Amino acid sequence: MFLFDISNPLTLLLMLAVTVLLIFLAKEINRSAVSGIVLFGYLIILIVHVAQLTTLSEEYRYMVSTLTRCLAIDFVFVLISFFAYLWVDDVEAKVKGKKSYSNSLDWFWKKV
Repeated sequence: MFLFDISNPLTLLLMLAVTVLLIFLAKEINRSAVSGIVLFGYLIILIVHVAQLTTLSEEYRYMVSTLTRCLAIDFVFVLISFFAYLWVDDVEAKVKGKKSYSNSLDWFWKKV
């Protein structure tokens, strides 16, 4: 069974670097769609890990701990990319002079 093990420190570091670079690219070009693609990608990875954990056969039971670590890391990356999407959407709305998708975090963005 193939497992995209993101609990490996090198893979985790590379994924974090790519995520940060894509978020800053989205901010520089003022496109929230780029950070939305990052969020969508992490949601797909999360769904794949959940499907692997739920359909795990007896011969692969030793992978349960690895899959649970991967799920925890997936949730963290989804949270980071979701807040990044909201942030870049707010920046894009201010630059283009249009209404932001969600203004519920204005108090937070002013402190950032």
